[in-house]
Amino acid sequence: PEWRLRARAAVSWKRISEVPSKVFSKAGFGGIFTAAFKASIPVLLGYTTIGFAFGLVLTGAGLPWWLSPVMALTVYAGAAQFMGVGLMAAHAGITEAALLTLLMNARHAVYGLSLLEEFSKAGKAKPYLIFGLTDETYGLLTTVKPPDPADQKVFHTLITGLNQFYWFLGCTAGGLIGSSLPFDTKGLDFALTALFVVLLVEQMKTVKTAAPYLLAIVSAIFALIFVSGRNFLLVSLALAACLLLLFRKRIRG
Repeated sequence: PEWRLRARAAVSWKRISEVPSKVFSKAGFGGIFTAAFKASIPVLLGYTTIGFAFGLVLTGAGLPWWLSPVMALTVYAGAAQFMGVGLMAAHAGITEAALLTLLMNARHAVYGLSLLEEFSKAGKAKPYLIFGLTDETYGLLTTVKPPDPADQKVFHTLITGLNQFYWFLGCTAGGLIGSSLPFDTKGLDFALTALFVVLLVEQMKTVKTAAPYLLAIVSAIFALIFVSGRNFLLVSLALAACLLLLFRKRIRG
């Protein structure tokens, strides 16, 4: 009968209309995207600038401009990309490049361990969240909360995607302009250090306990004195992680 068909259609339409609220809660996709964009504005300013500098450095080393956006999509690691330019310019081997990149980015393993619980709920987005876990993205994922706890997976995915998009834009623009106009690229790689300083300040506003920063300083000084320059970052981060684990009860208390 016609009334049964209408009743079924009404029930089906009700179920369809409830899907967005189940996926995005009360905030809706627009609200989540707006929140993610606002949270990522500092990274937008930093990534486009540093990505632009990277494109200039890459073309200044005599490499083709298109490598800049390709590396932004496939490597997506600021410090490793700057290092990669030097390695490619010096015609370094794949094994050497892979080993140095692993050592430089070993700190990401610590990031991943601290986000195991959150990423375990990410479903199909998990591989991309792991790939896109940069220093700046980690800083946002661990300090900025979504509009609703139910939106965490979408919120984290949007922040990760937006951050890589900013980096891609900067690298592409820098590569194109660097290949067209002459630039003196001396000192441009310091832009990455400047961004780390800004993120540290933002982190200190959120985590106001002095102990983690003091332990990090002690670890850095120890590594600076007793370790060679190439292994400085890996040793200092490993030591800082061990000290934080050792004194975690006192820090929390």
